[in-house]
Amino acid sequence: MGAYILRRLLWTPVLLLTVAFITFALGFYGPGDPVEVLMKQYQDPAVVARVRAQRGLDRPFLVQYGIYIKNAVTGDLGESFKYRGQSVSGLIGRRVAVSAQLGLAALLLSVILGIPVGLLAALRQGRWQDTGIISATLLFYALPVFITAPFLLMLFVLWLGILPSHGWGGFFDTRIIMPALVLGIPGVAFIARMSRNSIVEVLAQDYVRTARAKGLTEMMVYWRHVLRNAMIPIFTVLGMGLATLVTGAIIVETYFGIPGIGRLAIDAFFSRDYPVIMAFTLLIAVAYVVANLIVDIGYRFLDPRIRYD
Repeated sequence: MGAYILRRLLWTPVLLLTVAFITFALGFYGPGDPVEVLMKQYQDPAVVARVRAQRGLDRPFLVQYGIYIKNAVTGDLGESFKYRGQSVSGLIGRRVAVSAQLGLAALLLSVILGIPVGLLAALRQGRWQDTGIISATLLFYALPVFITAPFLLMLFVLWLGILPSHGWGGFFDTRIIMPALVLGIPGVAFIARMSRNSIVEVLAQDYVRTARAKGLTEMMVYWRHVLRNAMIPIFTVLGMGLATLVTGAIIVETYFGIPGIGRLAIDAFFSRDYPVIMAFTLLIAVAYVVANLIVDIGYRFLDPRIRYD
């Protein structure tokens, strides 16, 4: 197991260098000049040339890429083009913390509600409860954000008046409830359907019938034999959900006025803020590498039969 993790970690720098190279090349050879976008209509060719020279944007591609990688290794991700005087690492660090809290709240909501709902549907397989739950999950999973968000605003703010309409106050603030619901409702539906299908498959296995024949209680059968084996595909989805904690939710963050990484990313794309775009891309790559590694390690604990050579 240790050798497998070490090999995975050794491949991580290669992956990050590849992602950085592709992203850097797209920004270098793609349309648009970040300096001209930054200066807008107040463009003086001499000033543009001076700014480009100050930021090293007039150098060859490989030179710029090498300088960026050298600085990134030491933790220096550059300075934002749009937010002058602010480091990219500082900007992203503050925004990632906000998006991670919102994503964690939505993920917890999806897990806490989704797995029990899926278990209930599996235990009522073929009955009206099963049909009703599956139909409801399909409905909630298909609802887009621009329908659920206004509905929740009207319900909790306009009609009931019990929640604030926008803003951010942290994980334990009431302002996280509505955006977490908007993000978590589709997750509840998805996890419920996946849990139901996985549990139904496990319930048909021979070792479940054997456990019941040995006289184990239904609770022991579900806890020790059914849920643990049914969790493998669910754990895969949850592991990938961990990676999305740092990617943000652009529409939800914009709709509820949350200063997360999603809003920063969309602003960076429109303003050609290449240092922020590069850092955001590398952050996503690292998040998915770590999430995949956590999932692979988790498989070993969920099912001891799984071995990594």
